[in-house]
Amino acid sequence: MSVQDIFAAVVEFDIDKVVTLVNAEVASGTDVSEILSDGLIAAMDEVGQRYSEGEFFVPEMLMAAKAMKAGLEVLKPLLSQGENEKKGTIIIGTVKGDLHDIGKNLVSMMMEGAGFEVYDLGVDVDTEKFLATAKEKNADVICMSALLTTTMPFMEVTVKAIREQGLSLKTMVGGAPVSEDFANKIGADGWSTDAPGAVETARRLTAK
Repeated sequence: MSVQDIFAAVVEFDIDKVVTLVNAEVASGTDVSEILSDGLIAAMDEVGQRYSEGEFFVPEMLMAAKAMKAGLEVLKPLLSQGENEKKGTIIIGTVKGDLHDIGKNLVSMMMEGAGFEVYDLGVDVDTEKFLATAKEKNADVICMSALLTTTMPFMEVTVKAIREQGLSLKTMVGGAPVSEDFANKIGADGWSTDAPGAVETARRLTAK
């Protein structure tokens, strides 16, 4: 039994095994940060790699993310006690008028698995809620999702509001209709077509 077994269990989508192994590693005194980085985070990086190579698809990523999240729930109380430095704070939500959340949920879980502190505001989120939560949580990045072209303009409204208020927040946009051209046009700091790409973009935007 080792941290590598946790890695394998996440990649194999075995939620029960992940929970059992994480608990066992904690009980045996394995460093929590090692379980997190070498077990859970490394596994989700592997899942992202397999997705980019066409070996995994969205259903597999969702199953792996759920397994990772189950392991993370075991570690959360211990992480808050320790000195594990979070990678950054992300506010995520689907924009106003849009109720689609599968892609957003996947990004949220993978961000959490990558070591970010994530506050998921759900769907139909307006600019005021994005900004209020970002200020309250001292966030680094606001991540906005949209599946409908009719709701994409709300992304621009939020980006403009951040600039007008002089906030030092980074913005990311994503979703099926979102393109690099659109992201550049509205002044977003980053964009992605998929969850692994979103994690990499967030890492870049929050790099110290």
